[in-house]
Amino acid sequence: MVEIELDGQKVEVIEGSMIMHAADKASTYIPHFCYHKKLSIAANCRMCLVDVEKAPKPMPACATPVTQGMIVRTKSDKALKAQQSVMEFLLINHPLDCPICDQGGECQLQDLAVGYGGSSSRYQEEKRVVFHKDVGPLISMEEMSRCIHCTRCVRFGQEVAGVMELGMIHRGEHSEITTVVNDTVDSELSGNMIDICPVGALTSKPFRYSARTWELGRRKSISPHDSTGANLIVQVKNNKVMRVVPLENEDVNECWIADRDRFSYEALNSDERLTQPMLKQGGEWKTVDWQTALEYVANGLRQIKADHGANSIGTLASPHNTVEELFLAASLMRGLGSENIDYRLRNAEFSHTAGQVRWLGTSIASLSQLQQVLVVGSNLRKDHPLFAQRIRQAARRGCKVHALNAETYDWAMPVANSLVAEASNWSKLLGEVAIAVAAATEVAAPVQGDAGDQAKAIAKSLLSGSRKAILLGNAAAHHASASNLLALANWIGTATGASVGYLTEAANTVGAQFVNALPGAGGLTAGQMLDGGLKAVLLLNTEPAFDAADGARALAGLNKAQMVVTLSPFKSNLQISDVLLPIAPFTETSGTFINAEGRIQSFHAVVKPLAEARPAWKVLRVLANLLGVPGFDFESSTDVLARATAAAAGQTQLPAEVLSNTTTAAVGVASSTGIPAVAAIYQLDGIVRRATSLQMTADARNTTTAFAEGVPA
Repeated sequence: MVEIELDGQKVEVIEGSMIMHAADKASTYIPHFCYHKKLSIAANCRMCLVDVEKAPKPMPACATPVTQGMIVRTKSDKALKAQQSVMEFLLINHPLDCPICDQGGECQLQDLAVGYGGSSSRYQEEKRVVFHKDVGPLISMEEMSRCIHCTRCVRFGQEVAGVMELGMIHRGEHSEITTVVNDTVDSELSGNMIDICPVGALTSKPFRYSARTWELGRRKSISPHDSTGANLIVQVKNNKVMRVVPLENEDVNECWIADRDRFSYEALNSDERLTQPMLKQGGEWKTVDWQTALEYVANGLRQIKADHGANSIGTLASPHNTVEELFLAASLMRGLGSENIDYRLRNAEFSHTAGQVRWLGTSIASLSQLQQVLVVGSNLRKDHPLFAQRIRQAARRGCKVHALNAETYDWAMPVANSLVAEASNWSKLLGEVAIAVAAATEVAAPVQGDAGDQAKAIAKSLLSGSRKAILLGNAAAHHASASNLLALANWIGTATGASVGYLTEAANTVGAQFVNALPGAGGLTAGQMLDGGLKAVLLLNTEPAFDAADGARALAGLNKAQMVVTLSPFKSNLQISDVLLPIAPFTETSGTFINAEGRIQSFHAVVKPLAEARPAWKVLRVLANLLGVPGFDFESSTDVLARATAAAAGQTQLPAEVLSNTTTAAVGVASSTGIPAVAAIYQLDGIVRRATSLQMTADARNTTTAFAEGVPA
């Protein structure tokens, strides 16, 4: 440790730290623009000049290492005059167009100009102009004349997103940030450049000119998309979501969010929203009141139960639903005498041990510290952008990343060894890794055969180091031999000391397991229900055409049912449904998600439900009351969560309490046919599918299938 004196205060910091780090520790603010705690030090802006005793001139706090006994003054005349001079230079070419700038009210330059800028400018010459650039549907670079060349956006691309999409060309006053060859900015994390830009050079294109920052209410929430459980600040005006930005949580999403977390809010305000209950009568959709719609559903379920038995009724739920909604959906089915409840629409295999929770197997934060990692069946960068970002940081520190996939993906990080084969051969290749591990550790291998060179290299890597993980992706979870892949991964994990876990697909995949939204004894799996095994189907926030492993087959199977009830925030499943019930999306209801690491995160509604939409947990409660199902006397979502937690106690353990995965499947090499069903990055759920700007991105154009359905009159 090194001790320095900072503004008369003794501060101890780690040797090699900069003055800025000491100031952070002492809670002393030093003005700055280019410095960011998550990025490398550039020392571009010089705004952080401070007075260091015995130094001939002011020194940049962000780039000056501390030394024992150093004396630093941040508010001396020498420091203040230096900072004021830098501010004058920064404002020489700035357009000073605050009244029309989207960054107004939350602009770092604006704030510091008040404290360090002059009341007038000595500069009389013509200001420079930088022409705007079109870099895609998400980021606006219309006013690049405002850029102060801090290069935060450039460093973010290189160091966090892993792709240098922006760079600086030319020198002096001719310098400008650009994509060089007029490309678009296509990173799945690109929206974070907007947050870290200290001026109004990079702004949000969807949000542009829609509201002023001081008009917005700020409310905390949780992302409903992938399994990170990113913490959000949802900004609201006149009961309408206007913008979404990250809420810093170092253990979960740090200070970043993925673009689908940031821009998917557009769908919440779209014309696709379902605003009233609707019934299909004579092939035509008619709007009705809630009482009529719910009584129609209740009477239909009663009749079908009487005619065909309770086992002819089932619910297909989305793992993007809250814990409360999934618990009530499962309770409703079981209250009716049916065990037909499932969330695994994309799965090809449905083995599951009662009480077992398939989760990440380690903490999210620990991904940044891994030394060895094997990822099986995942396009990591697109399936889990924030997990990929953490593993990318580990790779920058020397972590060896290995992959087993059907094709070679660009993860924007070095991949030491990549096993590439058709999905039907994944068990064989993972078995080769196990054989290589067995040979190296002189134990009996779980399967027979010979290991290839790549498998041997992966085995050698996994046997070294202390922090290592085997991570099974969405394609591995949905694989026809999923249990076999898990069993092999568990064997390798035990033999090498690596943690084993699933990246898990959705915001509440772990939560769905926690509340046992899975078929019980004699219950039908999602695959069986989608094949036409039911007379009455409740579709809870899911669209089988897009969420099932085989959309066309799923629609054909569901068309065999006598009654299909869709509970959705959107006008969806029109071809197969008989009833549409408008439920609230995550911004309009309270609830809980359990992320991949087993972290329980509850949130409140940030706006009132749109028109006649209602929280799904309330709709399920009323429907259960109409059907005479006991135990549905909940007053709030908090009551539902308490009941769900109590019901899970002793039956389903939270991942935090389970430090290993187990499986009842025997280890062996099984064959499978077909490609595992995996949603593309902007096809993951109904909200991102309807977010206009996300669907205009390069990722969406490259991967999406046409998303269009007739809209009811």
